[in-house]
Amino acid sequence: MVETTQSSAPHIYDATTFSDLVDWGDQPDSLEGQSHSSGRLVFKGPNNQPESGIWVCTPGRWRLSIPRDEFCHFVAGRAVYRSDAGEVIEVEPGTVVMFPGGWTGECTVIETMRNIYMLV
Repeated sequence: MVETTQSSAPHIYDATTFSDLVDWGDQPDSLEGQSHSSGRLVFKGPNNQPESGIWVCTPGRWRLSIPRDEFCHFVAGRAVYRSDAGEVIEVEPGTVVMFPGGWTGECTVIETMRNIYMLV
């Protein structure tokens, strides 16, 4: 089905397999390989808060800093997040992570991943 993000309650059917994605470019701050992102916004509020959507990313490793609280439900692929404090979070389909704003570390995408996210 197609997206209906202009609805009074924005939504996308079949978000785990939705293929009408927008090219979001190469992942910045690459450390190894060159991950490429694509996705589709479901909703973006005033000043981009909140923001929700689908994010797909190919293999590679990069530095990241989460700007504000971000809820992620990983529905495909595999990745490892390593915080600067040393914590390791392995994600696979079915994993849910709540990254607090200000979280910093590295992400290594092992197998192209897809997540449904919300930044608040």
